[in-house]
Amino acid sequence: MSSTLAGATDQVTARLERARAAARQVGVDALVVTPGPDLQYLTGVVKHSHERLSALLVPTDGEPAFVVPTLERPGLAGTAVEAMDVLPWTDGIDPHALAASRLGGARRVAVAADMPALHVLGLRDALPAAHLELATPVLRELRMRKDATEIDALRRAGAAIDAVHAQVPGWLIPGRTEAEIGADITAAIVEAGHTEAAFVIVGSGPNGASPHHEVSDRVIQAGDVVVIDIGGPLPEGYHSDSTRTYVVGEPTDEVREVYAVLQRAQEAAVAAARPGVTAASVDEAARAIIRDAGHGEYFVHRTGHGIGLEVHEEPYIVDGNDLVLEPGMAFSVEPGIYFPGRWGARIEDIVVVTESGCEAVNRRPHDLLSC
Repeated sequence: MSSTLAGATDQVTARLERARAAARQVGVDALVVTPGPDLQYLTGVVKHSHERLSALLVPTDGEPAFVVPTLERPGLAGTAVEAMDVLPWTDGIDPHALAASRLGGARRVAVAADMPALHVLGLRDALPAAHLELATPVLRELRMRKDATEIDALRRAGAAIDAVHAQVPGWLIPGRTEAEIGADITAAIVEAGHTEAAFVIVGSGPNGASPHHEVSDRVIQAGDVVVIDIGGPLPEGYHSDSTRTYVVGEPTDEVREVYAVLQRAQEAAVAAARPGVTAASVDEAARAIIRDAGHGEYFVHRTGHGIGLEVHEEPYIVDGNDLVLEPGMAFSVEPGIYFPGRWGARIEDIVVVTESGCEAVNRRPHDLLSC
């Protein structure tokens, strides 16, 4: 076990109180949060779920507690959880019954979205009179509004992945494979300060028309358009995610023209992102430009996704999402145009909504980069 908020008892206390208030507002009696990004957000504790239950219990009336297997109790040393009531249990004890005893007469219990079914069903059996539901509607309201510490982490993540993109032109050499270039990028992501490469997409030529292509043994050729989408977490857990499109040699007139449309679309969406507008309107700002240029059918995904302790989280920048943007919300702006079997292009920055607009944490040029 480790902590990304080691010793930050005041910050944990504040986040737990906000979680309680949000739960009360929707009539939830208690939150049960197992290991995952929600637990990391609330306590800083980073661990994995398995067959032995570990869970943060947050009653809306009453003090929080942490259920943990005895053999994992030492791993909580140095974390803010030590200030709570820690409830260790040993093999042979029913941990779900232990958790239920602490939750008392709770009738509506909201559980973390990534709680294993083993523990959801165990808790259900231990609380037969309670209604179990997802805690997502409560916790997403907290997590999608980043505080100053989180925004600073996203800025540093953006700078770190920008440093990797700055090296990419030197690796895009005809005769090398996507996999070889991906290995260079993976090493550079870690060298730049990430704990790992969460994803590396090197989509060359026709592979660039597959938005979630990863890497392959395809050999880079002169004239290829190459989509590079990369990112990973910093030690405190906040992620980078940035895409740039490169061309090996000189682009054709078609590539120049289509890419210019894409660049205008991405710029328009960033300019549209500000407090008081809907997530859907930012999506439409990009989509309208691509559609009006005759390429609407080739923009096959949403314009963006929230980012933080997860690469994909709320808010989603997509048609139909009437969520009104507020300061502190962070998300990608990444329109793309993809011609199946031929080539594709995407531009992606992470932006944070400010009081008057938005701030992009990625600073690399948006121009089509020739290698």
